[in-house]
Amino acid sequence: MSARGIVAAAAGALLLTATLTGCGTTIEGNAQPLGSGGGEEAINTDFDKLLRECEVVAADKIGEIVGDAEMVLTSFSGAVCMWDIEDAPGGSAMATLNWYEMGTLNNEKATNDKLGYLTSDIAVQGRRALQVRRPGDNDSCGVTAPAADVGVVGWWINYRPGSAHPDPCAGAQKLVELTLDLAR
Repeated sequence: MSARGIVAAAAGALLLTATLTGCGTTIEGNAQPLGSGGGEEAINTDFDKLLRECEVVAADKIGEIVGDAEMVLTSFSGAVCMWDIEDAPGGSAMATLNWYEMGTLNNEKATNDKLGYLTSDIAVQGRRALQVRRPGDNDSCGVTAPAADVGVVGWWINYRPGSAHPDPCAGAQKLVELTLDLAR
């Protein structure tokens, strides 16, 4: 065997030895199925806590901020909670909450820019936040701010087009402030 062949064989033997000895680890104990912390805890299959973020601000408080409305109906779609407000100034309105745990203000701004929305920086509780409007739409406005722990939280208020109503941006900002206060 040539010197080159001996070196190659020795390198192969070292690699095989390293592979066999480097991967062997023994862990004491018994394997348990995922989610079984001892078998005594009950698993909640009712999903009754699924919409808890939709309760962060009470429906009557949302109605008050949107315009002293008393008829507030809640619905949910994906990562968005919605309230139809029947007795808002000028007719009906809608309030929408979104809470993106992995969201960032920069991502929200980039998305708004792609949609052609008008985005401006504002301060909410001393933090940078975004105020968002659709061009030519004075009947709706959104405000998005960093959540108290992680992600972003945003509120939109949409009034019926052309109706006499309060400033939707002021209402959306107030709802963001309440959400941040209650999430602490």
